Amino acid sequence: MMDEIKAGQREWKPGRVFLIGKNYREHVSELGDPPSEGPVVFMKPASSLMPPGAVVRMPSHGAVLHHEVEVVALIGREGRAISESVAESHVFAYALGVDLTLRDVQGRLKKQGLPWEPSKAFDESAPLGPFTTAAGIAAAGIPFHCSVNGQVRQRGHTRDMIYPLGRIIRELSKVWMLRPGDLIFTGTPAGVGPLSPGDTLRVESPVLKAASWRFEGPIEC
Repeated sequence: MMDEIKAGQREWKPGRVFLIGKNYREHVSELGDPPSEGPVVFMKPASSLMPPGAVVRMPSHGAVLHHEVEVVALIGREGRAISESVAESHVFAYALGVDLTLRDVQGRLKKQGLPWEPSKAFDESAPLGPFTTAAGIAAAGIPFHCSVNGQVRQRGHTRDMIYPLGRIIRELSKVWMLRPGDLIFTGTPAGVGPLSPGDTLRVESPVLKAASWRFEGPIEC
């Protein structure tokens, strides 16, 4: 788990971890889900965060663990009801992260109309790469991809997000006061797929720093 995160020359205590679901059309299609009328927001605990290079233990309460690579924004300035026109000024840095999802558990919960937390918010479910300060980086100008054991699985670009970062920050800040240290995972493109013990997952971007994690498991309960 991550007790602190570094961005530039600053160290941060992780705040809340916000995630946005269904934010790339092709990913929505591959899941067979209907589009949403606004950003789909859920959260993970700080215990979900794993630093670059860590060994991630796979959970034992599900059988199908999927990777979902995402661009992550680190909030650096407090704000409530932030307008889209100034939203990016509240971002201090960007990173690549992974929203790990137990797809079989999620599917079962969806059918029952139950919350997703057991499928999304378990310990070690949000590997997080190193940060790059936001100066000079446009939120809509970040290409990225992930590979498993050297084979590319997902490719995405933030210009293709259904709800751009400014809209996401506006919607989140209507409900919560955003504070320094808060993290926003902005959604995943198509190509999500399974992970197995022994796999190495790597995330890369020409704009942001790369990171990788090795998977072992399952966690013994």
